[in-house]
Amino acid sequence: MRQVLKYLYGDARRLTLAAALLASLAALVAPTVIRQREARDVLLVIDVTGSMNVRDVNGLARLAAARQAGQGLLAALPCQSRLGLGIFTERRSFLLFEPAEVCENFAAIDGAIAALDWRMAWEGDSYVARGVHSALTLAASVNADLVFLTDGQEAPPLAGGAMPPFDGAGDTRGVLVGVGGPQPVPIPKYNEDGREIGFFDEADVPQENRMGPPPEDAPSRAGYNPRNAPWGAEAAGGTEHLSSMKAEHLQALAAQTSLAFLPLESPAQMAGAVLASTRPRPVAVPVATAPIPAALALALLAALFVAAALKSRRPDRLPA
Repeated sequence: MRQVLKYLYGDARRLTLAAALLASLAALVAPTVIRQREARDVLLVIDVTGSMNVRDVNGLARLAAARQAGQGLLAALPCQSRLGLGIFTERRSFLLFEPAEVCENFAAIDGAIAALDWRMAWEGDSYVARGVHSALTLAASVNADLVFLTDGQEAPPLAGGAMPPFDGAGDTRGVLVGVGGPQPVPIPKYNEDGREIGFFDEADVPQENRMGPPPEDAPSRAGYNPRNAPWGAEAAGGTEHLSSMKAEHLQALAAQTSLAFLPLESPAQMAGAVLASTRPRPVAVPVATAPIPAALALALLAALFVAAALKSRRPDRLPA
Protein backbone atom coordinates (compact mmCIF):
# COMPACT_ATOMS: atom_id res chain seq x y z
CA MET A 1 0.00 0.00 0.00
CA ARG A 2 2.83 2.36 0.85
CA GLN A 3 4.36 1.76 -2.58
CA VAL A 4 0.99 2.44 -4.27
CA LEU A 5 0.57 5.72 -2.41
CA LYS A 6 4.13 6.71 -3.22
CA TYR A 7 3.49 5.91 -6.87
CA LEU A 8 0.35 8.03 -6.93
CA TYR A 9 1.80 10.97 -5.05
CA GLY A 10 4.78 10.97 -7.35
CA ASP A 11 2.67 12.05 -10.31
CA ALA A 12 -0.13 14.62 -10.11
CA ARG A 13 -1.63 13.23 -13.31
CA ARG A 14 -1.93 9.74 -11.86
CA LEU A 15 -3.36 11.17 -8.64
CA THR A 16 -6.01 13.12 -10.57
CA LEU A 17 -6.95 10.04 -12.58
CA ALA A 18 -7.32 8.03 -9.39
CA ALA A 19 -9.54 10.71 -7.86
CA ALA A 20 -11.69 10.75 -10.99
CA LEU A 21 -12.01 6.95 -10.82
CA LEU A 22 -13.06 7.09 -7.18
CA ALA A 23 -15.61 9.82 -7.95
CA SER A 24 -17.01 7.71 -10.82
CA LEU A 25 -17.36 4.70 -8.54
CA ALA A 26 -19.06 6.88 -5.93
CA ALA A 27 -21.56 8.04 -8.58
CA LEU A 28 -22.46 4.41 -9.29
CA VAL A 29 -23.35 3.68 -5.67
CA ALA A 30 -24.60 7.13 -4.60
CA PRO A 31 -27.95 6.83 -2.76
CA THR A 32 -31.24 8.54 -3.52
CA VAL A 33 -32.40 10.72 -0.65
CA ILE A 34 -35.96 11.82 0.14
CA ARG A 35 -36.64 15.52 0.59
CA GLN A 36 -39.82 17.29 1.58
CA ARG A 37 -41.20 19.89 -0.85
CA GLU A 38 -44.24 22.16 -0.67
CA ALA A 39 -46.60 21.69 -3.61
CA ARG A 40 -49.74 23.71 -4.38
CA ASP A 41 -53.18 22.77 -5.70
CA VAL A 42 -54.65 25.71 -7.61
CA LEU A 43 -57.70 26.47 -9.72
CA LEU A 44 -56.94 29.32 -12.15
CA VAL A 45 -60.05 31.21 -13.32
CA ILE A 46 -59.76 34.00 -15.90
CA ASP A 47 -62.41 36.60 -16.78
CA VAL A 48 -63.15 36.47 -20.54
CA THR A 49 -65.85 39.18 -20.66
CA GLY A 50 -65.74 42.09 -23.11
CA SER A 51 -63.97 44.62 -20.87
CA MET A 52 -60.96 42.28 -20.74
CA ASN A 53 -60.26 43.33 -24.36
CA VAL A 54 -59.19 46.80 -23.18
CA ARG A 55 -55.51 47.37 -24.01
CA ASP A 56 -54.14 49.12 -20.93
CA VAL A 57 -51.57 46.66 -19.50
CA ASN A 58 -48.27 47.77 -21.04
CA GLY A 59 -49.90 47.83 -24.47
CA LEU A 60 -51.50 44.42 -24.04
CA ALA A 61 -55.17 43.57 -23.74
CA ARG A 62 -56.13 42.63 -20.20
CA LEU A 63 -56.98 39.10 -21.29
CA ALA A 64 -53.57 38.69 -22.93
CA ALA A 65 -51.87 39.93 -19.74
CA ALA A 66 -53.98 37.51 -17.70
CA ARG A 67 -52.94 34.63 -19.97
CA GLN A 68 -49.29 35.55 -19.58
CA ALA A 69 -49.66 35.69 -15.80
CA GLY A 70 -51.37 32.29 -15.80
CA GLN A 71 -48.58 30.76 -17.87
CA GLY A 72 -46.02 32.32 -15.52
CA LEU A 73 -47.80 30.78 -12.55
CA LEU A 74 -47.75 27.37 -14.25
CA ALA A 75 -43.99 27.65 -14.79
CA ALA A 76 -43.39 28.75 -11.18
CA LEU A 77 -45.30 25.93 -9.49
CA PRO A 78 -43.03 23.09 -8.28
CA CYS A 79 -43.48 19.59 -9.62
CA GLN A 80 -46.26 17.56 -7.98
CA SER A 81 -48.34 20.73 -7.77
CA ARG A 82 -51.68 20.61 -9.57
CA LEU A 83 -53.35 23.34 -11.63
CA GLY A 84 -56.89 23.43 -13.03
CA LEU A 85 -58.41 25.97 -15.40
CA GLY A 86 -61.74 27.77 -15.59
CA ILE A 87 -63.29 30.86 -17.19
CA PHE A 88 -65.76 33.45 -15.94
CA THR A 89 -68.52 35.23 -17.83
CA GLU A 90 -72.09 36.38 -17.10
CA ARG A 91 -72.60 35.40 -13.43
CA ARG A 92 -70.78 32.11 -12.99
CA SER A 93 -67.43 30.46 -13.45
CA PHE A 94 -67.10 27.37 -15.63
CA LEU A 95 -64.57 24.60 -15.01
CA LEU A 96 -62.62 23.63 -18.14
CA PHE A 97 -60.60 20.89 -16.46
CA GLU A 98 -59.79 19.75 -12.94
CA PRO A 99 -56.33 20.33 -11.43
CA ALA A 100 -53.65 18.18 -13.08
CA GLU A 101 -49.98 17.65 -12.18
CA VAL A 102 -48.06 20.57 -13.66
CA CYS A 103 -44.82 18.92 -14.81
CA GLU A 104 -46.28 15.86 -16.54
CA ASN A 105 -49.01 17.97 -18.18
CA PHE A 106 -47.12 21.24 -18.68
CA ALA A 107 -47.53 21.52 -22.46
CA ALA A 108 -51.25 20.71 -22.38
CA ILE A 109 -52.02 23.15 -19.55
CA ASP A 110 -49.86 25.89 -21.07
CA GLY A 111 -51.61 25.47 -24.42
CA ALA A 112 -55.04 25.60 -22.80
CA ILE A 113 -54.21 28.87 -21.04
CA ALA A 114 -52.80 30.36 -24.25
CA ALA A 115 -56.01 29.45 -26.13
CA LEU A 116 -58.37 31.37 -23.81
CA ASP A 117 -60.36 33.91 -25.85
CA TRP A 118 -63.13 36.46 -25.30
CA ARG A 119 -65.26 34.53 -27.81
CA MET A 120 -65.69 31.84 -25.14
CA ALA A 121 -68.09 34.14 -23.28
CA TRP A 122 -71.71 32.93 -23.55
CA GLU A 123 -73.34 36.17 -22.30
CA GLY A 124 -72.51 39.86 -22.38
CA ASP A 125 -73.18 40.50 -18.70
CA SER A 126 -70.38 40.48 -16.13
CA TYR A 127 -71.52 39.83 -12.55
CA VAL A 128 -68.00 39.54 -11.11
CA ALA A 129 -69.01 39.10 -7.48
CA ARG A 130 -71.19 36.09 -8.33
CA GLY A 131 -68.41 34.77 -10.56
CA VAL A 132 -65.91 34.84 -7.69
CA HIS A 133 -68.43 33.17 -5.37
CA SER A 134 -69.08 30.36 -7.85
CA ALA A 135 -65.35 29.99 -8.53
CA LEU A 136 -64.74 29.46 -4.81
CA THR A 137 -67.38 26.74 -4.82
CA LEU A 138 -65.67 25.09 -7.81
CA ALA A 139 -62.26 25.31 -6.13
CA ALA A 140 -63.61 23.73 -2.95
CA SER A 141 -65.17 20.90 -4.97
CA VAL A 142 -61.76 19.94 -6.43
CA ASN A 143 -59.87 20.58 -3.16
CA ALA A 144 -57.84 23.45 -4.57
CA ASP A 145 -57.17 27.10 -3.80
CA LEU A 146 -58.35 29.86 -6.14
CA VAL A 147 -56.54 32.35 -8.36
CA PHE A 148 -59.11 34.60 -10.07
CA LEU A 149 -58.02 37.23 -12.62
CA THR A 150 -60.46 40.01 -13.54
CA ASP A 151 -60.73 43.76 -14.03
CA GLY A 152 -63.65 43.80 -11.58
CA GLN A 153 -66.09 45.64 -13.83
CA GLU A 154 -69.69 44.72 -13.02
CA ALA A 155 -71.96 45.02 -16.08
CA PRO A 156 -74.59 46.11 -15.34
CA PRO A 157 -73.51 47.78 -12.10
CA LEU A 158 -74.56 46.16 -8.83
CA ALA A 159 -78.05 47.21 -7.81
CA GLY A 160 -77.58 49.97 -5.27
CA GLY A 161 -73.89 49.10 -5.15
CA ALA A 162 -74.66 46.30 -2.69
CA MET A 163 -72.43 43.21 -2.66
CA PRO A 164 -74.38 39.95 -2.98
CA PRO A 165 -74.26 37.73 0.14
CA PHE A 166 -71.65 34.99 0.45
CA ASP A 167 -71.93 32.02 2.79
CA GLY A 168 -68.27 30.96 2.66
CA ALA A 169 -66.26 28.26 0.89
CA GLY A 170 -64.67 26.35 3.75
CA ASP A 171 -60.89 26.37 3.96
CA THR A 172 -60.36 27.54 0.37
CA ARG A 173 -57.72 30.27 0.13
CA GLY A 174 -56.25 32.15 -2.80
CA VAL A 175 -55.73 35.44 -4.59
CA LEU A 176 -58.07 37.83 -6.38
CA VAL A 177 -55.93 39.49 -9.05
CA GLY A 178 -56.93 42.85 -10.53
CA VAL A 179 -56.00 43.26 -14.19
CA GLY A 180 -55.97 46.66 -15.93
CA GLY A 181 -55.05 50.28 -15.43
CA PRO A 182 -56.55 52.88 -13.10
CA GLN A 183 -57.79 55.26 -15.80
CA PRO A 184 -61.19 54.69 -17.51
CA VAL A 185 -60.69 53.93 -21.21
CA PRO A 186 -63.06 52.86 -24.03
CA ILE A 187 -63.98 49.20 -24.47
CA PRO A 188 -63.31 47.75 -27.96
CA LYS A 189 -66.40 46.72 -29.90
CA TYR A 190 -66.54 43.75 -32.30
CA ASN A 191 -69.02 42.77 -34.97
CA GLU A 192 -70.59 39.33 -35.43
CA ASP A 193 -67.54 38.20 -37.42
CA GLY A 194 -65.17 39.06 -34.57
CA ARG A 195 -63.69 42.14 -36.28
CA GLU A 196 -63.02 45.24 -34.21
CA ILE A 197 -65.28 48.08 -35.39
CA GLY A 198 -64.65 50.78 -32.80
CA PHE A 199 -65.64 51.27 -29.17
CA PHE A 200 -68.79 50.94 -27.10
CA ASP A 201 -70.57 54.23 -26.46
CA GLU A 202 -72.90 55.29 -23.66
CA ALA A 203 -76.03 53.90 -25.33
CA ASP A 204 -74.48 50.45 -25.85
CA VAL A 205 -73.87 49.68 -22.18
CA PRO A 206 -76.34 49.56 -19.26
CA GLN A 207 -75.51 52.56 -17.11
CA GLU A 208 -77.75 51.51 -14.21
CA ASN A 209 -79.05 48.26 -12.76
CA ARG A 210 -82.84 48.46 -12.81
CA MET A 211 -83.50 45.11 -11.19
CA GLY A 212 -85.10 45.14 -7.75
CA PRO A 213 -86.51 48.20 -5.95
CA PRO A 214 -85.74 51.68 -7.37
CA PRO A 215 -83.22 53.93 -5.61
CA GLU A 216 -84.17 56.52 -3.02
CA ASP A 217 -83.82 59.40 -5.47
CA ALA A 218 -86.28 57.87 -7.97
CA PRO A 219 -89.19 60.27 -7.10
CA SER A 220 -87.01 63.22 -8.10
CA ARG A 221 -86.31 61.85 -11.57
CA ALA A 222 -88.05 63.20 -14.69
CA GLY A 223 -91.14 61.18 -15.64
CA TYR A 224 -91.26 59.24 -12.38
CA ASN A 225 -94.35 57.16 -11.87
CA PRO A 226 -94.45 54.67 -8.99
CA ARG A 227 -96.31 52.14 -11.12
CA ASN A 228 -95.33 52.69 -14.75
CA ALA A 229 -91.94 54.38 -14.46
CA PRO A 230 -90.47 53.76 -10.99
CA TRP A 231 -86.97 54.50 -12.33
CA GLY A 232 -88.01 57.61 -14.21
CA ALA A 233 -88.84 57.97 -17.90
CA GLU A 234 -85.35 58.82 -19.15
CA ALA A 235 -82.50 56.49 -19.99
CA ALA A 236 -79.75 56.41 -17.37
CA GLY A 237 -76.52 58.20 -18.17
CA GLY A 238 -73.04 57.45 -16.91
CA THR A 239 -69.56 56.21 -17.75
CA GLU A 240 -70.04 52.44 -17.63
CA HIS A 241 -68.96 52.29 -21.29
CA LEU A 242 -65.49 53.23 -20.05
CA SER A 243 -63.47 50.67 -18.14
CA SER A 244 -60.75 50.60 -15.52
CA MET A 245 -59.56 48.08 -12.98
CA LYS A 246 -61.99 48.43 -10.06
CA ALA A 247 -59.49 48.16 -7.23
CA GLU A 248 -61.81 49.27 -4.42
CA HIS A 249 -64.55 46.87 -5.47
CA LEU A 250 -62.08 43.98 -5.76
CA GLN A 251 -60.60 44.79 -2.36
CA ALA A 252 -64.09 44.66 -0.82
CA LEU A 253 -64.82 41.40 -2.64
CA ALA A 254 -61.51 39.92 -1.46
CA ALA A 255 -62.29 40.90 2.14
CA GLN A 256 -65.75 39.31 1.88
CA THR A 257 -64.33 36.01 0.55
CA SER A 258 -61.11 35.88 2.64
CA LEU A 259 -58.93 36.07 -0.47
CA ALA A 260 -55.79 38.14 -0.86
CA PHE A 261 -56.03 41.03 -3.35
CA LEU A 262 -53.24 41.81 -5.81
CA PRO A 263 -53.09 44.38 -8.62
CA LEU A 264 -51.28 42.59 -11.46
CA GLU A 265 -47.86 44.04 -12.26
CA SER A 266 -45.95 41.07 -13.66
CA PRO A 267 -46.27 37.27 -13.93
CA ALA A 268 -43.41 36.80 -11.44
CA GLN A 269 -45.10 39.10 -8.91
CA MET A 270 -48.35 37.17 -9.20
CA ALA A 271 -46.63 33.78 -8.90
CA GLY A 272 -44.92 34.90 -5.69
CA ALA A 273 -48.20 36.14 -4.23
CA VAL A 274 -49.93 32.85 -5.09
CA LEU A 275 -47.21 30.80 -3.39
CA ALA A 276 -47.52 33.01 -0.30
CA SER A 277 -51.33 32.99 -0.17
CA THR A 278 -52.23 29.37 -0.91
CA ARG A 279 -52.08 26.27 1.26
CA PRO A 280 -48.86 24.24 0.92
CA ARG A 281 -49.16 20.48 0.52
CA PRO A 282 -46.04 18.59 1.70
CA VAL A 283 -44.83 15.96 -0.76
CA ALA A 284 -41.89 13.55 -0.63
CA VAL A 285 -39.49 14.02 -3.53
CA PRO A 286 -36.69 11.52 -4.33
CA VAL A 287 -33.44 13.36 -5.09
CA ALA A 288 -30.54 11.50 -6.72
CA THR A 289 -27.10 12.35 -5.29
CA ALA A 290 -25.16 10.63 -8.11
CA PRO A 291 -24.77 13.86 -10.16
CA ILE A 292 -22.49 15.34 -7.47
CA PRO A 293 -19.63 12.81 -7.65
CA ALA A 294 -20.24 12.41 -11.40
CA ALA A 295 -19.75 16.14 -11.88
CA LEU A 296 -16.58 15.99 -9.78
CA ALA A 297 -15.20 13.16 -11.93
CA LEU A 298 -15.97 15.10 -15.09
CA ALA A 299 -14.28 18.23 -13.72
CA LEU A 300 -11.13 16.26 -12.82
CA LEU A 301 -10.93 14.70 -16.27
CA ALA A 302 -11.51 18.09 -17.91
CA ALA A 303 -8.69 19.54 -15.80
CA LEU A 304 -6.37 16.77 -17.04
CA PHE A 305 -7.16 17.51 -20.67
CA VAL A 306 -6.70 21.25 -20.16
CA ALA A 307 -3.37 20.70 -18.42
CA ALA A 308 -2.20 18.39 -21.22
CA ALA A 309 -3.21 20.94 -23.86
CA LEU A 310 -1.37 23.75 -22.09
CA LYS A 311 1.73 21.58 -21.64
CA SER A 312 1.81 20.72 -25.34
CA ARG A 313 1.92 24.42 -26.20
CA ARG A 314 4.91 25.28 -24.01
CA PRO A 315 7.70 27.02 -25.98
CA ASP A 316 10.25 24.33 -25.18
CA ARG A 317 8.00 21.80 -26.94
CA LEU A 318 7.55 23.79 -30.13
CA PRO A 319 9.38 22.45 -33.22
CA ALA A 320 12.69 24.11 -34.13
